[in-house]
Amino acid sequence: MLPRVVLFNAVSLDGRIDGFALDICQFYELATHWKEDAALAGADTILLSTELENVPEEDERAFEPSRENPNDHRALLVVPDSRGRVRCWHYLKTLPYWRGFVSLCSRTTPQEHLDYLKKRHIDCIFAGDDHVDVRAALEELNSRYGVKVVRVDSGGVLNSVLLRQGLVDEVSVLIYPSLVGGTAERTIFRDLKLASPESTIPLRLTHMEEVKGDAVWLRYNVIK
Repeated sequence: MLPRVVLFNAVSLDGRIDGFALDICQFYELATHWKEDAALAGADTILLSTELENVPEEDERAFEPSRENPNDHRALLVVPDSRGRVRCWHYLKTLPYWRGFVSLCSRTTPQEHLDYLKKRHIDCIFAGDDHVDVRAALEELNSRYGVKVVRVDSGGVLNSVLLRQGLVDEVSVLIYPSLVGGTAERTIFRDLKLASPESTIPLRLTHMEEVKGDAVWLRYNVIK
């Protein structure tokens, strides 16, 4: 069974996801609304978010298994990473946001990277040949971990994959009162092919709310 999938992004008024001041506390406070069982973050998003962090070198803690606690209701962190680019799991494990970690791999994920994950007790889901089959991976998250709600914490590329495959139930945007300008490559739906009217994804507005800082929170159901 597929879990419910929610895309949640903060954008400027002209549709960019970068170049403006984001109230990160406000964003993640609103994100608690869905009580997600898993946060799905693209590999690019993880690499970008840790690029400016002072990521420490690995130490012996990187190889310790996570302690399972049935009363821990935090989300899983799930990252599609078919090419094995994310190598900062030791740092992610030190952050207080997640109770467990899952790497989504394909049959072409390098064996060296699979060995790296195994030594660090990062769970793997294998789905797809050359790329991660996100539909199969979501179904496995549901059956293996009981994941019923997934909040996508990513950019336009992964969002586009999920939307085009009909896997998204809700699109939520937090619009900030800022105009960034420039040529927007980083948007919430980065589909390189201009959609025809028949392939445009229709939405239905379900919630509109003005929040702190003159931002507007919009929620839409995807019409399937």
